Parts: sequence; C-alpha cells; structure tokens
Amino acid sequence: MLRVFLALNLLLVSLYACKGGYKTCSKKVKDSRSIYQQSLQIPISKTQKLIYSTKIPNAKIIKHDPFLNLYLVENKHGFKYPFKTNYKLSLGHASVSDNMAIEGRIKRKQIGLNKLANFTEVVYAPSLLLSSCCALEGLITPRGIIQKEYIDFFLKSKKIEYGDIGIRVYDKKGSVVIERVDPFDDSIKFKKGDVILSLDSKKVRDSAEFMRKILFSPIGKKHKLKIKRAGQVISIDTITNKRYGGGALSDTFLEAKGFYFSEDLTIVRTSDTNKKYGLKVGDRLMQVNGKKVSTIDDVRENIDDFKYHASLLFTRERFQFFVNIN
Repeated sequence: MLRVFLALNLLLVSLYACKGGYKTCSKKVKDSRSIYQQSLQIPISKTQKLIYSTKIPNAKIIKHDPFLNLYLVENKHGFKYPFKTNYKLSLGHASVSDNMAIEGRIKRKQIGLNKLANFTEVVYAPSLLLSSCCALEGLITPRGIIQKEYIDFFLKSKKIEYGDIGIRVYDKKGSVVIERVDPFDDSIKFKKGDVILSLDSKKVRDSAEFMRKILFSPIGKKHKLKIKRAGQVISIDTITNKRYGGGALSDTFLEAKGFYFSEDLTIVRTSDTNKKYGLKVGDRLMQVNGKKVSTIDDVRENIDDFKYHASLLFTRERFQFFVNIN
C-alpha cells in the first residue's frame, strides 16, 4: 500500500504541478532528495543525476564541469518524474527547497562564468530555481544562480570546453565594454575600454548574451566583431580559443600558462604547460610587475602592466624567487 500511495503521490506531482504551484514543487524536491547537505543532486532522467557540488561526488561520474562545479553521474536509484529544463512560457520563478518556496525573478542575468545571476529576493543556497510547473530554470548556489542555458550546455556537450577570445566585459550605460584583455596573446587586437557593437553582424545588447555566445562557441570558430574606440568604428576578426580560467577556477589569464590560484594566491593546481616555469602547488604569489598582491583582483589589475614579460615574485618555504612570463 505504501508503494502505491507514493506512486500516486508522485504522479500527481508530475501531472498537476502547474495547478499545485510551488508547494507541489517543494514536495517534488523533497521526494526526489534533490538537496543533500550543501549539494544539489537533481534527477534529470531515470538513470542520471545532475549534481552541483564543491566536492567530488561518491558516484560514477559521466562528465564534470570544473568551472561551474557541475557533475553528471549515474543514478542507480531512479526517480520516476525527473526534472526538465524549462523553455516554455513561465508566469514566474521561485527558489524552491524541500520545505519552502520564495517567489521572485532574475534580477541580473549570468555574465559568463565569473558573475552568476542573482534574484530579486533573498534566497538560500543550495536550492532549485523552478517555474510554477516545477521545470528547472536554474541552480541556486552560494556563488549565485547558474542559469538554464549553462545547464543545457553542460548536459548536451560531449566534451566540456568553453570558448575564449581573450577578453572580459561588463555593462556600462547600455553598452558592453571590454574590462580586461589577455596580455600574453599578441594576436589579440582588442583594447581595454573598447565598446563592442556587434558580433557576427548581430547587435550586441548586453554582456550576458555576448559572453554566452563566446563561451558556447566551438574552439577554432572565426568571428567578426565591430567595436567603437575613441569615436571610431573598427572591424576586428578573431578566433575562438580554449578557455582556461573562470567561475570556480581562478581567472587571471595565467591559467593558460598552467597554474591556478586560491583566493590567497597560493598555487592549488598546475598543468603540463607550467613545467618550464618550475612552479609547484603551494607556491604563493607575492608581487606582480613590482606591485604587491594579495587577492585575485590585485593580480587582474596589475598583470598587464609590462612591456616585454610579466615579472612574478613567489615564495616557497621562506625562499623568494622571480618568474618571468611571456
């Protein structure tokens, strides 16, 4: 009898979610066990779960996005009515946990990997951003909201790679402005302060849409941009390269050189491209181009201040040494 009752209950959740509103969605979150401690473990099919976690899950991992802390894993204990991403007209959204729902709307869209979306209301992480029909609109994490477009990109991609054209942007008075440029790539023709007008002949309206198009662009794809610089409109051809930093990873442009930093600028990860520099996990960055640094933002501010090579001062077990990067 208990199994029959649960089956009927879940059927009502699936068929009448729109009528039941967010209370029904909250029950679906609880029945599916989508929230566990500080992670999200959302059934998206009868055999797979989408997980948001800062720790490696104890499950068979199908694929992993280290930028957004997303995992796709096998789900041996299937849920009959999995969550689907929503692309139908929705009357509203809510932050939904297993015991509450907070209605509101997206206040700021997700701008690439570094600036996740935020909500009009105070919400609690982790929780799910759902439509009134319990369709998935996003994941609410301590860093912000991962929107459904990024969830779908992760689920549909065979290999998790993001595109990069060596710039970071922000919105300013209705324009998309270049904030940072990769100082180690001489082929990049963009400059800090350039205003982006169009991408592949389509008007650029906001940084969220622009960054999404670049990030989702296949590696090697060519693009034509129009920018405004000092009152002049200039056309620039560029090509999509692989993105190395951002999101849950540090994003200083040094990641392409093979090293990644924690918040206190200790190297936490290296790759094969780092070998020629001799740096190790545990080395801590102290200066960039003669300027003292203590945060990721400090590195971003000073990394492009060089003519021939970037000069980095590191410390290792009370020993200090310089490394030149070009």
